Amino acid sequence: MASPRVMSGIRVTGPLHIGNYWGAFRNWLSLQKDYECYFGVMDWHGMTTAYRKSEEIAPWTREMYAEILAWGLDPEKNTVFVQSQVHEHIELFMIFANLTPMGWLERVTTWKDAEEEAKQNDTHNLGRFAYPVLQSADIAIYRGEKVPVGQDQVAHLEISREIIRRFNNVYKAKLPEPQALLTNVPSLPGLDGRKMSKSYGNTLLLTEPDEKTLRKKVNMMLTDPQRARRENPGNPEICPVYSYHKLYSSAEDVEWAATGCRTAGIGCGDCKGRLAQNIENLTKEPREQKKALLADSKKLQGLMDVGNEKARKEARKTLEIVRSCMKW
Repeated sequence: MASPRVMSGIRVTGPLHIGNYWGAFRNWLSLQKDYECYFGVMDWHGMTTAYRKSEEIAPWTREMYAEILAWGLDPEKNTVFVQSQVHEHIELFMIFANLTPMGWLERVTTWKDAEEEAKQNDTHNLGRFAYPVLQSADIAIYRGEKVPVGQDQVAHLEISREIIRRFNNVYKAKLPEPQALLTNVPSLPGLDGRKMSKSYGNTLLLTEPDEKTLRKKVNMMLTDPQRARRENPGNPEICPVYSYHKLYSSAEDVEWAATGCRTAGIGCGDCKGRLAQNIENLTKEPREQKKALLADSKKLQGLMDVGNEKARKEARKTLEIVRSCMKW
């Protein structure tokens, strides 16, 4: 039997940071072992808020594509595509847009929560409002059966299920209603202890340009405020540095950091230094592979072209099914 088909994408908003990795991309690396996967670099979604910086979308897209391959995503086993290069996404989006009630979109929690902010930064636009419809088309165009999400994102997937279900009901079609593939998404604070966000300027890139930059950023991280002095014991559970240790360090180093913090046996500088080294150990090889791909533009473009054509081939099949059901 064929493996279930997974569809997932990462929105193009600039270089990937480690929140993107632990929230989505790490799961891709695991899923590619057991599923037929379609993974997208979603530049149309990025344009909804970055339309004033449109000249930066293409470089960001190329960097993101190189990054995910450098970290181990297999372009031969998976279909890795750039959203805007598969025009069928937009065609299915228009079909879905015409049968999606406005009320459904007005009730989307993420839209309501961000609407005031969107008005203030000039991103209160139709593209952002209709984001869930395009997302539904992104999934359905590959007849995706599974979508990896964290528990807090299950509700967001439901509107895609509703839109696809409405299409099926109206046109007596059988597009798959995507099911949530629950994944563990750890809570990861930014360098300043707040939620990691590019808008806050508190991100640690997935591959920093070099080890010096990586260490500089790790040294900027906040720690337990009780450890104002070297001899003061602290609580590692409230320290962002320790939360990173639990992701990047060995069990021995995690214990070393926890015990050293509680007993004041180590200073925060020692703890940060060990963390930076552990991150560097995991990052060095992907960083070099990413640089090599970006330096060889012909090779990178060739890989992107192959992935995009594989995606188009499957997307065209879906549109044939869709148009047949619509008798259009």
